[in-house]
Amino acid sequence: MSESVPGPAPEVFAPHEAPVSPPQASEEVEFVQLLTPEGERVEHPDFTFDLDDETIKGFYRDMVLVRRIDSEATALQRQGELGLWASLLGQEAAQIGSGRALNKKDMVFPTYREHGVAFCQGVNPLNLLGLFRGVDQGAWDPKDNNFHLYTIVIGAQTLHATGYAMGQQRDHAIGDAENGEATIAYFGDGASSQGDVNEAFIWASVFNAPVVFFCQNNQWAISEPIDRQTRIPLYQRAAGFGFPGIRVDGNDVLATYAVTQQALKRAREGSGPTLIEAYTYRMGAHTTSDDPTKYRLNEDLEHWKLKDPIERVHAYLSRHAGVDHDFFDEIDAEGDKIAAELRAGCLALPDPVLTDFFQNVYVEETPQLAEQRDQFAAYAASFEGEG
Repeated sequence: MSESVPGPAPEVFAPHEAPVSPPQASEEVEFVQLLTPEGERVEHPDFTFDLDDETIKGFYRDMVLVRRIDSEATALQRQGELGLWASLLGQEAAQIGSGRALNKKDMVFPTYREHGVAFCQGVNPLNLLGLFRGVDQGAWDPKDNNFHLYTIVIGAQTLHATGYAMGQQRDHAIGDAENGEATIAYFGDGASSQGDVNEAFIWASVFNAPVVFFCQNNQWAISEPIDRQTRIPLYQRAAGFGFPGIRVDGNDVLATYAVTQQALKRAREGSGPTLIEAYTYRMGAHTTSDDPTKYRLNEDLEHWKLKDPIERVHAYLSRHAGVDHDFFDEIDAEGDKIAAELRAGCLALPDPVLTDFFQNVYVEETPQLAEQRDQFAAYAASFEGEG
C-alpha cells in the first residue's frame, strides 16, 4: 500500500469582516475607450465612433433623462410609493450606448435594472414603475418595443435570449449585418456565476446563435465583490466557450456604442455570439433595500465619481463641441418635467384587482388554478368590513 504524500494546505478564505475594494479601472485595466473621463476623444485600433456631435448630444440627453427618471423612482420608493427600486446610477453609458446600437428588429432580454435600454426602446417609464409598485406584472407587450419583460430570476434571461436567437436563426432572419436580426441579453457580474448563464454560453456557441451577451460588471453582486465571482476578467471566459469576448469602458458611451454595434452586426450576419464586459461601477445601492456602506469603502465611490459617464460627455460637448449652457439647462428642465409627470402618473395608477393575477398564468385556466383563485378571493373577502 503506497503512502500518500500530503500536498500544500488548501487556501482558506474567511468571510469579509470589513468593506473591501474591488479592482479599480486604471492603467492596469485594459478596455476599449474612445472618450476619457476628462472628455477627450482617443483612438483605438479596432473600434471607432464616426457619428457627429449631434448624435453625442442625443446620447447626453438620453443619459441625463434616464438618470432623472431613476432618481425620481428612488425618491418615490423612499416615500412608500414603490415597493422596491433597482437603481442604474453610474451605468447610464453602458445602457444608452448599447441601447442606441440596436436596430428595430433586434430583441432585448433585460434584467430588472435596464431602465436606460427600456428608454431607448420606447418603453414608457411609467410601465416600469407599475411593476415595482405592484399594480401589474409588467404592463408592456414585448412585441411592441422588442423589449422583453424584466427578469427577476438572476441569469435566466440569457437562456431565454439564446432560445429566441436560435428562433431568429431558424426563421432565416440573419445574414445581413445591417438589416438582419439579433438578440441581446443583459446580466450582471454576479449572474456570470449562475449555471443558466454558462449553459446559455454553451448553447449559443454550439448553435452559433445570433446573440450578444452584455455583462454590466458594476463590481458588486449585492455585497459580493467581483473577485468572489472570477479569477480572470469576465470577458476572457468567452474563449473557453468558443466565441469572442471584449471588455469596454462601461462609463464611455461612445466606446460602448461602437463595441455593441460591431457585436450586433457580427450576430446579424451569422457569425455567432459575442460576450461584452462593460466595466463600470454601481454608484448607488443594489436596490433600495440595500445599504452599500456596510460592505464597500467610500473612497471607491469617490474614485468612480471622477469617471462619471455623464460628466465626461458634458466635458466633451462644452470644451470641444462648442455647446453652450443653454443646451444643458434645457435638458435639465426637460428631465424635471418628465420626473413630475412620472410622479403624477405613478400616484394615479389604480390598485389592481388581485384575482386578475390568476388570469394570465395559462392560456386555458386549469382546475387547480381556479381553486387557488377562489381560495384567495375568499381569504381577501374575510377582511372586508374590518376597521
